[in-house]
Amino acid sequence: YHPAPLSEKALTDTFVVEISVLYKLPVNYSIASGDEKGYFNIHSSNGIIRTSKNLEVEDFPVNFKVRATDSSNAAIFNEVEVKVEVIDENNFPPVFPSSLLEESLPEHSPATQIVQLKAQDNDTGRNGFLTYGILNGHGLKFRINETTGILYSTAPFDYEEEPIEYQVVVYAEDDGIPEKKRGYCTVVIKITD
Repeated sequence: YHPAPLSEKALTDTFVVEISVLYKLPVNYSIASGDEKGYFNIHSSNGIIRTSKNLEVEDFPVNFKVRATDSSNAAIFNEVEVKVEVIDENNFPPVFPSSLLEESLPEHSPATQIVQLKAQDNDTGRNGFLTYGILNGHGLKFRINETTGILYSTAPFDYEEEPIEYQVVVYAEDDGIPEKKRGYCTVVIKITD
């Protein structure tokens, strides 16, 4: 048996799987081995397995054996393996050290690196894998490297001809399951004369 993966946030008494045997007489179901930490219990007569406590994602997958025993003769039994996996939920959004940064950029600078942004995500694996993007690029005047978080200007600015301040909203997005989460940072870029 390989039931659908459970969420790490599954409540106690969550249905996992129903074990059934083809046998003419009544049987008693029990967990024979493999569930040392006691995450599961099984109903002795209907074979329904449920969680018995909160699941710790680092303990999974768990492989355990279920035994069906003839109710009148304990020497007659059979066992089957059950493999249960747990999905590591995306618990934390990415967070920037500061939600507002100010940077200056001299006018007539060629396309150049302005600042490297770095967000932190307390999840592990793909839930903590970050990519960076820009919500508003001011007509493609700015771009960001989605892997490194480095924010660039894409062309020179003219102090006399254009706005002298830009607010670029940058996000970091994780690759989380079941949903992706984002954190934001506003970078105020002042063009200097």
